[in-house]
Parts: sequence; structure tokens; C-alpha cells
Amino acid sequence: MAEALNKDFGETVVRVQPDGDNIEAEASDQFVATPHVQALAERALAYLEVGYAVHFAGSAGTGKTTLAFHVAAKLGRPVTLIHGDDEFGSSDLVGKDSGYRKSKLVDNYIHSVLKTEENMNTLWVDNRLTTACASGNTLIYDEFNRSRPEANNALLSVLEERVLNLPSLRQNGEGYLQVHPDFRAIFTSNPEEYAGVHKTQDALMDRLITIQMGNFDRETEIAIAIAQSGVSRHDAEIIVDIVNELRGTGVNNHRPTIRATIAIARILVHRKAHATFNDPVFQWVCHDVLTTETAKVTREGQSLMPHMIDESMARVCNAALKTRRSGSRPRLVNKGKE
Repeated sequence: MAEALNKDFGETVVRVQPDGDNIEAEASDQFVATPHVQALAERALAYLEVGYAVHFAGSAGTGKTTLAFHVAAKLGRPVTLIHGDDEFGSSDLVGKDSGYRKSKLVDNYIHSVLKTEENMNTLWVDNRLTTACASGNTLIYDEFNRSRPEANNALLSVLEERVLNLPSLRQNGEGYLQVHPDFRAIFTSNPEEYAGVHKTQDALMDRLITIQMGNFDRETEIAIAIAQSGVSRHDAEIIVDIVNELRGTGVNNHRPTIRATIAIARILVHRKAHATFNDPVFQWVCHDVLTTETAKVTREGQSLMPHMIDESMARVCNAALKTRRSGSRPRLVNKGKE
């Protein structure tokens, strides 16, 4: 048997089992459990422990999937992972025919008599929802609203009556599967106004406990930047304040996300650079990462983002320099985050 594969999924250690259908999730030492994050996890666990399905809803970069894996690791059960897909049908969740099996029996025991018998049966293969329900796994359905609503209809009876309706073509002939008592479900989704997502049916949403997720608070973002890159706290504070200040630019005020913060911090550590305004590495990495991550703001056809990035960098770096010289507490630059 092949050995399980280990992978660091965000801030959770994931061990992919040899059969490829299940994964084992364990909380990583790098997981940032600030009070803000811990409160979200505790709320989700409270619902899951009594049998409710939890839905983490929020914009990209708010840590929905990472938190889902962290909560799943706390439950201590194998994880079945599904990613929403516009091409999904119900069979992609439950199972389907994957071919035929033909058998032929030739009986020539009596030399003068030839008896032949042929059978052809369909081959049924359970898909991941069926496997999770039968084994009592924790289902993580990531970006579930990227699947068409009708594809998710099988979940309605699973979450309410704890029964999975199966086609009669299944090998053992059972038309229904009683859901394992340890089965739990965690869903994640982006808002329905995002491109590539579908409006979710009310019947499914009524069966989910939705936890709205916004951007992390300043202290959590600083802690994540340090944990994911090894950057100094001083540099992490500057990067986070610049990203937070630019996040209020334009109509898509959830960007740039924490991913931009981590990317800048990792490059600074890799190049042994620092978050100072006159550092050339800090200059080009901020422009490269933040220009592409931020909403488009133009004047006379020209993007204003490079100028806005320079202004934010100068303002935050100067404030940090003054704070360091005076020895006072750092000033929170981002509006509304104090």
C-alpha cells in the first residue's frame, strides 16, 4: 500500500490517504489562533457538534477554506473534499454507472451437450457524498455555489432527514442510505454576485447555519503574515497597514486580500529586504502585487493605482519611522480598524 502524502494546506496539515478519496486534517503549528479566529472556530464547532451543517460565507481571501479545514481537524474525523463545479450533476456527488461487467459461463460437462449462459451488469461507483455519508466523514464542500442548484438537491434529505436517496442501480440494490451519525458538513461560498456562481436554492440555505466572514482584524493579519513568512513584526505591521489602507479603494473594498500581505512578506524575507520606503525590493514588490490585486481606479484612461500605492507606502512608512523614534504605540492607519 502506498504511503499517505502530507501537504501543508494553508495553515492545516493535510494527509492524503492512499485511496485518494479521503484526507486526514490536522491543525498546523502555523495556524494563527487569535481571539478573532478562535471565536469563529468555536461558533462553528458548537453548531457542528449538535448536527447542524455550517456555511462560511465571504469574499475571496477571508480564510473560509482554511478555517473549514481547521474546524474539520478539531472534529477528528476523515475529511471528504468537494470543489463546486458548474459541470456537476447529482451523479457527480452521489455516484453513477461507470461501465458494464459481462460474464459468460460455458458448461460442457456432458460432451454431447453445450450449455452457455451470459450475464451483463452495470458497474456502479459511489462518489464522494455517498462515501462521506456511509463512513461518517466530515464533508467540506468548497465554493458549493459554483455548482448548479439542481446538482445539490441530494443534500436536502442528507441534511434534514439524514437519508441519502440512491438510484436502484447501485450494486447492493439499496435505494436509500442511512447517514452515519458522525457525518458532518461544512460549506464555503463567495457572495452570489461573484462571476461564475449560482443562486442557491432557499431549501438548502434553510438547512445551513451561515457564518459571515469579513477581512481579519489588524492583529490577526499581522500574526498571519509573520507565521506564513517569518517576517519581522515591524515589517508585518507596515505591510498590513498599507494593504488595509488600499483595501478601501474603489468599489471592491475586500481587495487586496491577506494573500497580498503574505506574498509581499515572503518576498521581503526571501530577498532579505525590509518594509522601508527607500528599499527597492519593497518598492517593486508592492507595485507588482498591489496593482494587480486592487480595484481598477483610472483618470483619463490612466490607472491611478501606482500613484496611490506610492502615497500609501510613504504615509505608512513615515508614520512607522516616527513611532519607532518616539517609542510610542503604533498608530493604526486603516480607517475603522482602531
